[in-house]
Parts: sequence; structure tokens; C-alpha cells
Amino acid sequence: MALASSRFLLRTQAHRATVKNHSNSIARTSTPLLHTQRSYYSPYRDPIRDKTVHMTLSRGVNVLHDPLLSKGTAFSIDERERLSIRGLVPPRCQEMDKQLLRVKRNLDGCDSPIDKFVFLAALQDRNETLFYKLVIEHLEELAGIIYTPTVGLASEKSHSIYRRSRGMYFSSQDRGNMSAMVYNWPHDEVDVIVVTDGSRVLGLGDLGANGMQIPIGKLSLYVAAGGIRPRAVLPVVLDVGTNNKTLLNDPLYLGMGHPRLDGEEYYSFVEEWVTAIMTRWPNVLIQFEDFKYPHAYNLLNKYRDRITCFNDDIQSTSAITLAGILAALKARGLSQEDLSNERIICVGAGSAGVGVCEGIIDCMVAQGKVKSREDAYRRIYMLDQHGLLGNSAVAAGDPSRIMQGPERVKGSLDERQLCYVKPDLPDRMNLEELIEQVKPTVLLGLTGIAGVFTEKAVRTMAQHNEKPVIFPLSNPDTHAECTAEQAFKWTDGRAIFASGSPFDDVQLPNGKIGRTNQCNNSYSFPVSTSSNSGVGLGVVISRASRVTPEMFLETARAIADIATPSQLKEGILFPGVSQLRNVSSKVATRVCEVAYQQGLAQKSLKEGEILGEFVEKSMYDPEYVPLVHHHQ
Repeated sequence: MALASSRFLLRTQAHRATVKNHSNSIARTSTPLLHTQRSYYSPYRDPIRDKTVHMTLSRGVNVLHDPLLSKGTAFSIDERERLSIRGLVPPRCQEMDKQLLRVKRNLDGCDSPIDKFVFLAALQDRNETLFYKLVIEHLEELAGIIYTPTVGLASEKSHSIYRRSRGMYFSSQDRGNMSAMVYNWPHDEVDVIVVTDGSRVLGLGDLGANGMQIPIGKLSLYVAAGGIRPRAVLPVVLDVGTNNKTLLNDPLYLGMGHPRLDGEEYYSFVEEWVTAIMTRWPNVLIQFEDFKYPHAYNLLNKYRDRITCFNDDIQSTSAITLAGILAALKARGLSQEDLSNERIICVGAGSAGVGVCEGIIDCMVAQGKVKSREDAYRRIYMLDQHGLLGNSAVAAGDPSRIMQGPERVKGSLDERQLCYVKPDLPDRMNLEELIEQVKPTVLLGLTGIAGVFTEKAVRTMAQHNEKPVIFPLSNPDTHAECTAEQAFKWTDGRAIFASGSPFDDVQLPNGKIGRTNQCNNSYSFPVSTSSNSGVGLGVVISRASRVTPEMFLETARAIADIATPSQLKEGILFPGVSQLRNVSSKVATRVCEVAYQQGLAQKSLKEGEILGEFVEKSMYDPEYVPLVHHHQ
């Protein structure tokens, strides 16, 4: 159930804050005047410190070449003197507003999205403060460049456009050395790691070590939309090989040139990596990203109760999709409590499809409108590449065996997928036939295959619904199950539409606008981005020891509540991308509430500050702060 209050009165313990009551205040933390590049003073450094003076051990060209320290032309005369860089930069001091004018003008001169991606990557490599200021000020324009859809093409071309290393690579040739390797990272403080094995990159499949562009892009959104400190994030690739023959045969490919590890060899590799990470950063939040099924579920189930972690494709995508469905209920004049009355078809039975549906099931059960979890499963119909997960006996025409279970799936589906099998419907029933029979109110696509939502299927759905809810969620846009234009055309402009990658609004024949929504995990991540980044920010600020299902449920509810009645009437389910930081703050506040309520928060806090205000103060803001050389 939703939390009743957003304010808590907390009291300090050694390394833990627990809920005292649901009153109007939360702890106030003092703000030190100085902080250093390393954690000299405290194992838990307050994010607010990055907004004051910054002390560094670096001097001279090392300052200019460090993207976390460099100000480009904005160093003051005093800084140039004390950091020994006088004469190493042009004499005229130009503040950030002039720098932004220069880089935006050059960015606009780039011919294609991939050219803009390369330009922004180069800017990030030399001046992260300026990079994030540019992204935040033009977030709606640039979110699709630093992440989907452009990051998909960048991932495919990663080995060709490689210029400078970012993040860490742990490969099959590093077995036995990972615990030492983690100390090669130059920063003692890491709050968030996004890690991938490159096995299921967006809807593009196995891209091996090229998958590094995904953690880099996700963490860029974490910082820009979620307010996580850029010096406290770490993108990681687990290079266990690739089965992509094109990459294996490409002389420029930078990853390991052998087929993927699998089975026990694969899981022992991941175990060594997790152990190494926990040795150096025991409190870090790990986000598993773009792992193929069933590894995604197996790793989540193995580590969710051992370390602070979550799987983006399973849990964050689930949260933002649930938020979209809850908002769509309100847009149709219904209540969020009517969720259990929906008839939902999910096309896609992989980790993302099952994860999304499990989040919907969790919400149905939490609302108390279903008799049991098994009762909730009856509301969702799942299809894999063969069709409906149904009963092969029905297809064989033997009614006496209908309730004996699905013969086809006994050996081919795992226990999670088996929950969605429909014993009273034919196995492998196609989408068009299923829509005709069950008359769904919601259609979800998580296949990674363009065109799965056919014209006949969508038109049939529209015959039975005044406002059909159509969510083609696969990335990038070229792999979406249908386009926005198709969805509105085939429903006569009546669809409530959300997609994984951005689509432009559609001009309808009647002069109205068909509104599109982007339903990916950036909201959650920082709406899906704000989902992700909001969850990450909340976990980091509260120092939660675990990430729980209740956090994602609260995330979905928080995002679903943001759109105004007038926006919902137009078909707008989520706030615009330009509001991601505001949404992330609201989500983070709700996540912190859950952490304190469940006794998972480890952050030591003092009395006197409102939780929402504390979250906002803790968010990273890309502004230049004075640099001081620290003498050891």
C-alpha cells in the first residue's frame, strides 16, 4: 500500500537511521566546508559536499586532463596560479555560459545523431561539468542522443568509433585477478555501478564488449536526470566472449574473441566479480543491465538478498510500465484500483516481458482486489516467439485433457513463465486470434521485433475498446512492435500510446494531436530514466542495504500520480523529459521513505530536515566550484 506520509522524524544511531514517527521532519546533516578526491574523513560522504570547495591532489596538466576537475577556459586567475596551470590555457577567463554557447553551436553543426553522440562523448571525456550542464539544459533534445535510440547504433559501432576508455572491463582472461583489478579504479567512492555482459543489448542482441555504451549512457542519465555525482558512478562490462560472428570476424573488435562462457563457468565468473566489487565498495548499488534470459533472473535471484542490487530490464522497466498502465486507467476515467479488471496481453516472454508482468501482478496483489497471486496471473496472457503460452491438449482437440497442463512447455519454459500458461486456451495461439477471443484492454510488446503488432491485431483490439492501451516497448525505435503513426492510424486516433524509444506526436486527420509517451526506465531510472535514477538516488541517499519490490511499487505509483487531469485527457501519461530531475526527486523521496520504513536505511541522520528538501539538496548540480590543491 502507498505510504501515507512523505515526512519522517528520524534519530541518529551509529550507522543507521530508523523511523521515529510520520511527522514533519527528518534528520539534518551538517555540511562540511571542504572535501577531497578521496574519502579522507568519512566512509559515507554527503553528496552535498560536492557543492562546496573541492580539494585535489592534482596540479598542472593533470588538472586540465581530468574531466572531473577541468573547467576548460573557466579557471580563475587565482586557480590558475595555485594549480600551476597559468599559461597552459588561453588568458581570457570565459565562464560557463560562453562555453555552453560554443559547444551548443558546434553540436548543432553535426550532421547526424551518431556524429552528435561522438561529439558529446568527446566533451564528456574532457569536461564532465560542462557536459552535464549542456545535457540538463537541453535534456529533451539530447536524451535520445546519449541514450535510446542513438546509443543502439553507437553500440553496434563502438569498436569503430572508440577513442578513449571509460569505465572498467573484466574479461575471461582476468580470472583470479579481479580482486586486485578493482583497485585500478582511481576513485575510492563509488555509489552506483551499471554492469552488463552485452548479451542482450536493447533489441539488438549479443554485442559483446560493445555493450559498454549502455552502462555509460545509463549512468549519464543517472547524473543528468537523477542527480547522482559523476565521480561516484562506474560503468562496467563483463566480457565473457560473444556469439556474434560478425564481431568475432571483425579485426577491429576490442572484446574477447571467443564464444560466450555459459553454465557454471559463467556464474563463477560473475561471482568472482561481485566478490571483488564488494571487497572495495561494500555499500555500492549494482544495476544489472541487458543480461539475456535466463541469466538476468538467475543473477537477480542469487544476489538480491546478498547485496544492494536490482535488474533494470526486469524491475525498472516493470515499474515504469506499471506506472503507464496506472496512468492510462486514470486517462480512461477509471481508478488505479481498477487494475485487476484489466485484460492484458504481453507479447514477449523473456526477462523483460516476465519482469514487467510480475510487477503488474505485485500491484494487483497489493491492492487486494484479487483472491490470490494465481488469480492475478489469470488477467495476463503471455506470448513467446511461438504464440500463446497455452495448453497443447486444447490445440490437439482433446477437451478431456484441458486441465492437465501444457505439454509443450514442460521442458521449454521455466517456473516463472509457467505461471502465465492458460490451461483453457490453445497453445501457440497467434496474437490476432487471441485478441479476438479475450478482447484485451492493454497490449504490451517486449519482443525486440518490429511489426509484431499487425494492423489486423490493433484494429481488432480497437473494435472492443474506446481507448485501447498500446505499449510497443522494444528498443531502439527500429525494433518497436509498431510505430506511433501506425497505432493512431489503426485505432482512428483513439490509442493511448507509450513506447520504449521516443516517437514524435502524430497529427491526426481530425486536426487533433496523437500524444506519444516514452515508457522506458529512465524516470524510474531517472519517467523510465526518472524511474531508474529516482530509485538509484533514493537508495544512495538513504544508504539502503537492499532494493525491495516495495520500492519499485512506490516508484510506479509516484510516477503515475504526476500527470495532471488535463494532460491525461490529451493522452499524456508522463511529464516531459525536461521534468526528469523533478520526477527523480519525487521518486527518490518515496524510495527513501520505503527504506526507512523497512529498516533498511544505513544513513546516519540528525533531526530537523524535511525529507524532500534533503533529497533535493543532495542532487548533483553541474556548476564549477573553487578548486584547491591539497598538499599531502
